Amino acid sequence: MATELWLLRHADAVAHGSRVDDAARELTERGREQSVVAGAALRALEVEFAAVYTSPKLRADETARLACEALGIAAPIVHEPLREGFTAADALALARQVDGERLLVVGHNPDFAQVVYDVSGARVAFKKAGIAAVDLSDRLLLTLLRPHELHALASGS
Repeated sequence: MATELWLLRHADAVAHGSRVDDAARELTERGREQSVVAGAALRALEVEFAAVYTSPKLRADETARLACEALGIAAPIVHEPLREGFTAADALALARQVDGERLLVVGHNPDFAQVVYDVSGARVAFKKAGIAAVDLSDRLLLTLLRPHELHALASGS
């Protein structure tokens, strides 16, 4: 069972109200850059994941694939419950299926902020392309990294 849950909110995507169906909203150029930076920052932190799961929505899937590529790991597994309404119970059930210490999930807000709160009691402002990690055993927030902090980690500054 994974004991750490890492959550990566999808990066910047085309705006709501565009002529594209919500599930098909793709990343902007900025979002693609944010995704690569998130993966590079995790690589710089030497964080290793037993598994990576992503929402099937295009913006999350693109975020996950670009981050995994920057991390130098296998492509993520599409996990339907991450589409919408992902809960702490869903996260714990997924963690029980993972053989390893850390699990990375890529998806959406407000689901992710609620999962962090329900698991750890911490209230977080989850920015696009931001990362939060919670210890599932001790039910503690381990870290909250906003995009500018991820950029600093990725660039070594």
